[in-house]
Amino acid sequence: LKGVIEALQEAARELLLIFPVHPRTKARIEASGALPSCANGGNLRLVPPMSYLSFLGLMGGARLVLTDSGGIQAESTILGIPCLTLRDSTEYTITLSHGTNRLAGTTPETILPVFADALRSRFSVDLPPLWDGLASDRIAETLLSLG
Repeated sequence: LKGVIEALQEAARELLLIFPVHPRTKARIEASGALPSCANGGNLRLVPPMSYLSFLGLMGGARLVLTDSGGIQAESTILGIPCLTLRDSTEYTITLSHGTNRLAGTTPETILPVFADALRSRFSVDLPPLWDGLASDRIAETLLSLG
């Protein structure tokens, strides 16, 4: 966690980062000693947890999303917002193959080059097949066809 916070602080020199942080995560950041350097405002802003709709609104207006959440990787893809996953692997490999998501690892040495590249380059905005929001229609058609 300390390495991720260090990377976020460095990345925040280039871009405003808003980090909705869970109270347990905030306590761990404090325990790591990283909180004092990022709690003083600046471009890395730790904010309280947000409602789902508020968070979607925040993501929808973002230039880039950094996350360790699988769900957020999928949601950013649907929103057309480039995503950097702060992990070494993902269950959403289709987001990698379609270029909407990039693995960034968990250390400053791995995160910062991917972050810098993401700021310079364009991400794909092509949704993976069947990620069109019409799953319920296809399910209903299938159920109706079973008669």
